[in-house]
Amino acid sequence: MTFNYRDVLNQRLSPPQDGWVDVRSKLKHFALINYALPKSRLESYIPASHFEIPEFTIGGKQMALMSAVPFWDVDFHFINLPFLKFSFGQTNFRVYVIDKRSGEHAVWFFGTTLGSFVVYFAKGAWGIPWYYARYQSLFEQDPLTRRYHSYKYTIDSKWCDAQVELEDTGVPVSLTEGFSSVDEMKLILTHPVDGYFYNSNHKVGKYAVWHKEISFTTGRAKNIYFSLYERLGLLSKDEMQNPHSVFICPETEFKVLLPPGEYADNNKMNPL
Repeated sequence: MTFNYRDVLNQRLSPPQDGWVDVRSKLKHFALINYALPKSRLESYIPASHFEIPEFTIGGKQMALMSAVPFWDVDFHFINLPFLKFSFGQTNFRVYVIDKRSGEHAVWFFGTTLGSFVVYFAKGAWGIPWYYARYQSLFEQDPLTRRYHSYKYTIDSKWCDAQVELEDTGVPVSLTEGFSSVDEMKLILTHPVDGYFYNSNHKVGKYAVWHKEISFTTGRAKNIYFSLYERLGLLSKDEMQNPHSVFICPETEFKVLLPPGEYADNNKMNPL
């Protein structure tokens, strides 16, 4: 029996009911930077009791995939407090995994950098691995096509420094290596709605997001560096210059379903 990725994707596109502390935010200058790497480099960071690290045939080898996702929150706000809005840079660092309990494709978060004091509220209230960062950015776009002439982030953080400079080809994203169909690629890379992480109690936490399908153009790396991935021994500086794929979207909107919960009791110490 063939797995129908479009059916699962359509289920994920069905909007959930609003929760009392859910967050909504318009995201600008959204990039999805994917890296292929040997599964063995990731295994010590992902709780094998809960998650499988899927492999994809890339460059004739079986490789795992992880990503860095920088963007700018334009109007981050709790749905029930629409008058209180925040704007800041944010970058998510994550690995593509499969939840062994449900069989669903999901992501494992190493953590997130945010350029706002909101980070301290989330970290204190829920133990989410969010870290403060200072963001500088430069974006220049064609007013008609919205293609980027300049796309740059500089991120200063004790947890993860970063430099991101991308070229926007303006060409819509098509099927990338490692996937049998566009729907499979979308489900796994652009539409994982469940995210897992080690919380401050060293247990596996979970939260979810919802968003519509995202229209991306294909990007290329001009200069990319994430100190976290070098520190963890996941990628060298040279490897960071050669991502598996880069997707760019000028604007989209996400809903974050809060508060986070716990996947299950897990006393394994956070290796980060």
